[in-house]
Amino acid sequence: MTTHTERVLSGMRPTGKLHLGHYHGVLKNWVALQDEYPCLFFVADWHALTTHYEETRDIEHFTIDMLIDWLAAGIDPEKATLFIQSKIVQHAELHLLLSMMTPLSWLERVPTYRDQIEKLAGRDLATYGFLGYPLLMSADILIYRADKVPVGEDQIPHIEFTRELARRFNHMYGSEPDFEEKAKAAAKKMGGRAARRLEELRVRFRQEGDAAALIEARAILREAGSLSQTDRERLAGYLEGTGKTILPEPTALLTDASRMPGIDGQKMSKSYGNTISLREDEVSVIQKIRRMPTDPSRVRRSDVGDPEKCPVWRLHLVYSDDACREWAQKACRTAGIGCLECKQPVIDAILAEQGPMRERARAYIDKPSRVREIIEEGNAKARRLAEECMEDVRNAMSLNHG
Repeated sequence: MTTHTERVLSGMRPTGKLHLGHYHGVLKNWVALQDEYPCLFFVADWHALTTHYEETRDIEHFTIDMLIDWLAAGIDPEKATLFIQSKIVQHAELHLLLSMMTPLSWLERVPTYRDQIEKLAGRDLATYGFLGYPLLMSADILIYRADKVPVGEDQIPHIEFTRELARRFNHMYGSEPDFEEKAKAAAKKMGGRAARRLEELRVRFRQEGDAAALIEARAILREAGSLSQTDRERLAGYLEGTGKTILPEPTALLTDASRMPGIDGQKMSKSYGNTISLREDEVSVIQKIRRMPTDPSRVRRSDVGDPEKCPVWRLHLVYSDDACREWAQKACRTAGIGCLECKQPVIDAILAEQGPMRERARAYIDKPSRVREIIEEGNAKARRLAEECMEDVRNAMSLNHG
């Protein structure tokens, strides 16, 4: 295990305005994470080309719509870094360099490769861009040396692929000329006392296998504010005898699958035409919920129903508390309420959730230049981090000529 900065990275393809399924599946989690870790959230516009390379006209305005939705949902640019993938050319450079050492069989065995070919049978997916998108995804993560990537269970193979790739890269290129001398020089930057303590702990761990010594040494590195990321990585390898780790292996931060149903009871998805957008007009939301199908056995108001057969009940599971659910269950099964009455708490809860989103979005809709300012600031910060990593990668691969 190496010592590196805790950092969360996640991205989303620009598909236009987002819906409540995106909020409950991704954005709500992002809002929580930004209070716990340094976070980078990016618009994955290059990834949009892997399956829709012939449809690029809408990417720019889809990107702005999506960014406004992120901000409306509560993503705070003072806490998280927001940026656009294609504005950070280092993603492409790392992707290219990694492609030189990635076995073709590794890409072909990624489970989602075959799954997507089957699901998108009508599209031309016989391109390197589609085959290589897991590699681009890995470059997105590794370029920021992110150690936490929030994903659903189906995306875990992508994180494992990234870990294998980082391991292969470090094994091939992690040896560094004059490594020990450079590590000792880095230690001196911490001050004499800290450097001596670090050396004592290194000897205890390397010669005696003292795990507690390694834990203490890692803590010293984390707290050393005078060290660059490169020096931290170099000293971590010096402590553990592994050499310099150029690309740390990320871990999956498993997130719960979204339980957000659409207005027809299926999973909320644009392809099903069953969505409610984050900032949808109140009148439209009310009409959509009121028109939702219910238990087909409830033809008349006096007919008893079964909530388990009703799409509205699935919305109660997301939005209602235990008392409201108990009320809805009992009243439906005894015909104590009509379907419109059952829908009203859901309507109220959705409108209450959307209210602050509409309010936050208004500031950016009225002043769209603010969105561009946020992105320019985020792009600049992401670019600095990415270039720092690429300097190490180029040096490790002997590509920093002159």
